[in-house]
Amino acid sequence: MGRINKANLTKTYQYLKRNGLRGTFLAALERMGPDSQTEYYFHGLSEAERVKQQSYRFADNILFSILVPVYHTPVPYLRAMIASVLAQTYSRFELILADAGKETSLQDVAESYEDMRIRYLPLEVNHGISDNTNAALAEAAGEYIVLLDHDDLLTENALFEMAYMIEKIRLQGKISTVLYSDEDKCDEDGECYYEPNFKPKFNQELILSNNYICHLLVMETELAKKLGFRREYDGAQDYDFVLRAAASVEKDTIVHIPQILYHWRCHRASTAANPESKRYAYEAGGRAIEDYIRKAGWKGKVIPLPHLGFYRVEYIPDIWAHGKKVALTGGKLLDRRGKVVGGIYDETGECPYAGLYKGFSGYLHRAVLKQDAHSVDVRLMRVNPKLHQSFEAFTGFPFVPYPGQPERFDYRTLPAHTDYIAVSASICSAVRTRGYEIVWEPDWMERIKIPE
Repeated sequence: MGRINKANLTKTYQYLKRNGLRGTFLAALERMGPDSQTEYYFHGLSEAERVKQQSYRFADNILFSILVPVYHTPVPYLRAMIASVLAQTYSRFELILADAGKETSLQDVAESYEDMRIRYLPLEVNHGISDNTNAALAEAAGEYIVLLDHDDLLTENALFEMAYMIEKIRLQGKISTVLYSDEDKCDEDGECYYEPNFKPKFNQELILSNNYICHLLVMETELAKKLGFRREYDGAQDYDFVLRAAASVEKDTIVHIPQILYHWRCHRASTAANPESKRYAYEAGGRAIEDYIRKAGWKGKVIPLPHLGFYRVEYIPDIWAHGKKVALTGGKLLDRRGKVVGGIYDETGECPYAGLYKGFSGYLHRAVLKQDAHSVDVRLMRVNPKLHQSFEAFTGFPFVPYPGQPERFDYRTLPAHTDYIAVSASICSAVRTRGYEIVWEPDWMERIKIPE
């Protein structure tokens, strides 16, 4: 169950104001369920692993430029952030502190370390988070930039894991333009860790639903300087930054490192603890998505979802009409009690949202977010009209439209005792190998009869 504290009570009250009693009741019921009670413990490096990383010799000694805009940062938070950087097992970095405040206390802290890797950059005027970050970005000399908030913490292996992955990919003759890791949250004292965010590999539809990439974000400096941060998206400048990066590079150069490498500190003023503290940030996030789809030439509108920071893109007139290489879309299969039993499957054939009631949003609300899928269920599958005639040629199954739903595949024409999940995987594999995409649309739901 979620932690009972002032921050969570505040979030519940704000959620009630936005979504009413029924929506709040469902959200509370889900948070009290057995699936929400998984304990989480963050375990740092063992001494043996720490020594191993510190002694590792890289073929390429990549320089990371860590960009940290600071503004009236509480000194204890600043010292803790700097300490987390200096504790890195990979030591080739520069820490650029771009200070838009007027007091000298933060400069005194930075200079007290007498470490040439720490660069204090005073800014004459506070132009906002985007322009302040741009000032730090302009000073970056490294091959890759690293974004770090002034009150957050890196794990001690954060830069090592990034450098290791970059080198590994280079040895394969490939490149990595953007890298991101998993993250968790920590309390004000930076001692208690909770709410881990274990992320998927890059997912285009999902990034249009929520900035799941967030922290830790690393990017090629050349690309970062080309993009820059835009002040009109202050509050969601990182989201806008990621979206424009995703539109600029090949998807396979965006790399996920499945390790917790970042601690997001929660305190009363932080978005992590109190989403309402920066409501404007979520409005800016919606505008960033609108800008993305407009530049892509797609027609659609962005709908905010009940949970702040989550959105749905509604395509006009439909998803097929936008030059997207989407072959299939799928929906959410429910049993007679309204529980999810299928519709989307991972590489192992498992439905990641199985067992959730239809009104539940699941882990980090992903069960209600439109997303790219490995496989969708043939029993609730729509096929791009452009592929109807060629469908049998590359899937082995003739396309027969469902009565009254001309884009939907009529699964009832399949032989009796069909293994629907296996057939779904076969069809989806066939379209993926031809370069097409598959999208899951969780708002499309249907109850099915489950054999006893």
